Amino acid sequence: MKGSSIMNTHMGNIAINNEVIAQYAGAVAMECFGIVGMAGVNVKDGLVKLLKKDSITRGIAVTLNNNKLTLDFHVIVAYGVSILAVSDNLISNVRYKVEEFTGMDIEKINIYVEGVRVID
Repeated sequence: MKGSSIMNTHMGNIAINNEVIAQYAGAVAMECFGIVGMAGVNVKDGLVKLLKKDSITRGIAVTLNNNKLTLDFHVIVAYGVSILAVSDNLISNVRYKVEEFTGMDIEKINIYVEGVRVID
């Protein structure tokens, strides 16, 4: 995930590395009820694995279009939760906190549920 999201201000430009945005968004997502973690999908064989905390950004894609962010989350949810409720919670938390953190508007948050796990 290369690239930066650039914001023009009255004092100059601010460039935020997309990896930083993904890291922050991932940390916010991990605090949400019902989210077990980010998913890494192996395109070659279609296998999904739960990413460790230090590599959660691989489960999040950040793109900037017309000064607005789009975030794609590949998540694994807890067994027995309402996917709709978990998704709504994730979207509202991430939108609020990432917009506050970056000063940029979020156009869209896409959630791809890649798996379900039973939590002990």
